[in-house]
Amino acid sequence: MPARCNVVVLISGAGSNLQALIDASTSPEAPIQIRAVVSNRADAYGLERARQAGIEAQVLDHTQFADREAFDAALVELVDRFEPDLLVLAGFMRILTERFVTHYRGRLLNIHPSLLPRYTGLRTHQRALDAGDLEHGCSVHFVTEELDGGPVVVQAVVPIHPGDTAETLAQRVHGQEHVIYPLAVSWFAQGRLRLTERGAELDAQPLSATGHVIRS
Repeated sequence: MPARCNVVVLISGAGSNLQALIDASTSPEAPIQIRAVVSNRADAYGLERARQAGIEAQVLDHTQFADREAFDAALVELVDRFEPDLLVLAGFMRILTERFVTHYRGRLLNIHPSLLPRYTGLRTHQRALDAGDLEHGCSVHFVTEELDGGPVVVQAVVPIHPGDTAETLAQRVHGQEHVIYPLAVSWFAQGRLRLTERGAELDAQPLSATGHVIRS
């Protein structure tokens, strides 16, 4: 049996995407092994999810560091102890420094609750409603120095229904996040997904600007 892909997950909150990844890693055939979960907040419920799954849970409190650079340097030191093949951001509410991103370039994934390049940043569901969009969704992308701007790997598209609120729309989008994040991580672990100078490639073929698109 080939070696499994060592994954470290960074979180700041409840960790629902973390749970989806944990669930996807439990079978003997799963290509990934989650080596550790790291949070910048000690009260993040995702840490309890990790402990319940027998995964090492670590806290690195960003408020204990003088600046972003010092925190990211300590985070690199902590994460590298687990020798990750892939680092996954799952609700990690920190803007990462260029030095951090460069260190993990090509093995750093994030999920964002919009159809990138639309609606980078926060309040994506309300912004989609305010714009009168007919569709919304979520995107898994490689992380680069540009905030929410790295090459997209896969997107899930959901329709916006009449009467939707930010909360009802978020609920449907979250459900799709739990589908596409394990999928993208599995592609990476199987050697099918990689970041090249041309952008994201799946099975050695360049992906479009919107990545692989799944419609619900």
